[in-house]
Amino acid sequence: MLRDQVQREAAAAHAAVPQLTDEAVARALELAAGLVEERHDAIAQANAADVAAAELDEGALDRLRLDDARIAALGEQLAQLAALPPLEREDESWELENGLRVSLRRIPIGAVGANFEARPNVAVDVAGQLLKSLNAAVLRTGGAALRTVTVLVDEVLRPALAGAGLPPAAVGLVRSPERDGARVLVSLPDALPLVILRGSGETTAALAREAAQHGVRTLAHAEGGGVLYIGAGADPATAQRLVETSLDRLGVCNRLNLLLVDRAAEAQLPGLLLLLQRLGITVREPERIGHEWANDADHIASVTVLVVESLDEAVALANGETSGLAATIATEDAAEAERFLSSYRGTAAFWNAPTRFTDGFALTGAPETGINVDRVPGPRGPVTYRDLWLRQYRVVGDGTQKR
Repeated sequence: MLRDQVQREAAAAHAAVPQLTDEAVARALELAAGLVEERHDAIAQANAADVAAAELDEGALDRLRLDDARIAALGEQLAQLAALPPLEREDESWELENGLRVSLRRIPIGAVGANFEARPNVAVDVAGQLLKSLNAAVLRTGGAALRTVTVLVDEVLRPALAGAGLPPAAVGLVRSPERDGARVLVSLPDALPLVILRGSGETTAALAREAAQHGVRTLAHAEGGGVLYIGAGADPATAQRLVETSLDRLGVCNRLNLLLVDRAAEAQLPGLLLLLQRLGITVREPERIGHEWANDADHIASVTVLVVESLDEAVALANGETSGLAATIATEDAAEAERFLSSYRGTAAFWNAPTRFTDGFALTGAPETGINVDRVPGPRGPVTYRDLWLRQYRVVGDGTQKR
């Protein structure tokens, strides 16, 4: 049964956690980087079969497809991750008046689940991040990418773990295309207390709700969409460049989704609309301000455009009507930029830079497990291995202390 298979993978991953060490994991990631190159043809063949069989829109196919450059990038990211310093385990320490010595420690979570759609590179990104933070992983992808992900797990990640003297089961895989695999993944609080969710908004939201019913925490990357506000002090050439560089890929969450033009910069609007037309982008009416076009198969080449009366209105829309992923202001006025940056509450705020840089690797040099837009304490924005830990107080006395 599917549930039994997922439980076995989770139990084996959970049992592997105590054997993970910083040195051995770094070695495993180095070996995995080399195996990506060695197994290039197997990865490419599996991916070609996935792409040929997939019934997906062009944006989803773009995310599924691994060309030679993207396969090479998998190995490069693994090598770079291996070279990054391990997670610093002690955050801070102090001594109390009674002589107790207290330290704040970062400890592993344990085994962590990850559910993602047709993006095979996410398998390597997430598994690498979890291993780097000394956590194990149980991966589950949709049927569209299952051949590719199976090769990445069985011919890259698991042999690399074995080569470093670590249990191959530290990276588990749900080996069924059935959608129920995702539901099982979020229903095992003892083995998988945390599950990373990446995918379309409604599917991810439904899984997050189901996880909560089982007492499983989630890091959910569902809704995205970047905001670009053309401020009153915007330079027209800069504004044009930001629009173009924000739309270099349409099927990604951090692309331009909502273009806001200040009334004082409205003279730039005709030029911006001509640019969008040249790029093949359809301008959508603002009735659905927060709708993410990257997840809309029928209208992926779309941007919502709206003229706003003020910076305050632009910020209110970005804060209240969008996912809170990222927003940027185009302006040459430092005071205007500071007001925008200080007022926007999303995970990443930019000034004269495209929201496409809302990405763990681009900003921190470490691949991300996803981007968390929750407005609660904890890891927020691009989540990397530096965020995948639990807080623990370690207290040392001499036996004489009492309350």
